[in-house]
Amino acid sequence: MQFQRLEDLRLDADKTQAEIAEVLHCKREVYRRYEKGIHEIPAWAVIELAKYYPAHHRPELLHGRYVHRSRSALFFALIHDPPGGGR
Repeated sequence: MQFQRLEDLRLDADKTQAEIAEVLHCKREVYRRYEKGIHEIPAWAVIELAKYYPAHHRPELLHGRYVHRSRSALFFALIHDPPGGGR
């Protein structure tokens, strides 16, 4: 189960996996496993990413449609939406 939105946010912000891993205070390989869905990303990490990414990098999280640009919307989108869209 891949969390495509994590990768999309990172790429839209022109960041590497290593840079995002540094934000989360983890190794790049750990972050890569979150992004690829090998390990489920913990809630604290999603919250940190919501704080980190500027609002202009978060508008299309839910199946390509506009989402309110709040941290809570990002948190909800990453935690509750099924990977790959599912709809």
